[in-house]
Amino acid sequence: MNDHEKYMRRCFQLAMNGLGNAAPNPMVGCVIVHQDKIIGEGFHCRYGEAHAEVNAVNSVKDKNLLRESTVYVSLEPCSHYGKTPPCAELLIKYQVERVIISNLDPNPLVSGKGIEKLKSSGIEVISGLLEHEGIEINKRFFTYFNKKRPYVILKWAQTLDGFMDVDRSQPGNNLNYWITNEKLKILVHKWRSEEAAIMVGTKTAINDNPQLNVRLWHGKQPLRIVLDENLELPDNLHLFDQSVPTLIFTSKNSINKHNITYKQINFCNNPIQQILDFLYESQVNSLIVEGGKELLLSFINNGLWDEARILTGNKTFEKGLKAPEISGDIIYNHKIENDSICIMKNSIVS
Repeated sequence: MNDHEKYMRRCFQLAMNGLGNAAPNPMVGCVIVHQDKIIGEGFHCRYGEAHAEVNAVNSVKDKNLLRESTVYVSLEPCSHYGKTPPCAELLIKYQVERVIISNLDPNPLVSGKGIEKLKSSGIEVISGLLEHEGIEINKRFFTYFNKKRPYVILKWAQTLDGFMDVDRSQPGNNLNYWITNEKLKILVHKWRSEEAAIMVGTKTAINDNPQLNVRLWHGKQPLRIVLDENLELPDNLHLFDQSVPTLIFTSKNSINKHNITYKQINFCNNPIQQILDFLYESQVNSLIVEGGKELLLSFINNGLWDEARILTGNKTFEKGLKAPEISGDIIYNHKIENDSICIMKNSIVS
């Protein structure tokens, strides 16, 4: 690994500190190097706050060194006025010697324009360093702009014999049956804190009465989403407690309440695409789909998923609701106590 890669990987490390808080902005890290020594670092902490380059420049004690410094940044510096002033202009103000970038910004407001500004001001610019790794870090951001939809994560738990639920038709089988251990439950709450929205179908809402919030981890609460085509869900479900912003997709007209929004769609005309289109328009750039099986299969069969996280518990149900079948590229396999996690990527993403 050469020095350029070393400093860019440090940018990636810093960028990941913004996971769950920077969205819908990208996660960005910045490192400033003078004579092979890091003199400044920063990352984009939270949406609406200072960008990585601003935080990195502000951390440099002797600003006179910037004229002889190389700035490493994981994403092209912005060139437009948004929530904050353009970062490209800040680097131009201090006339840094060189800027090395991993990825061009896919946002058409920025794409290429930040680099153009820097070059026209006499700053040397190198781009494309560790490009694929940079895209992976900002997979939500790139999916949002390139595919015009949120990054979709499918998640479910299943038993060793491949069931995701007990046979609900049997007397007494109307309770929640935890499949995985407490450590995996905590991990799932961490995952929730990292994404913009979380979604379940009607049957899951009725059978499990989930809260779909972050309770076992510290972090931002995702937007809760549930399908309720005919407005049949009872008002006493946790999803209607108004504690967290909740979005209900339905075919009926309904009046919004505090923290509860109803969105009418046509369930006879590709409802999944309508949902993703609405979330895109609402700047929701990532979505966890936690069930049930019918909803998960809708995403799988339409090819509208990017990642699947399958938790397998060390128990059997012998009969019940079979887990979905899915195929993709396995990128992670790990065991936690007696349970396991498998994460796969969709090799053919729509």
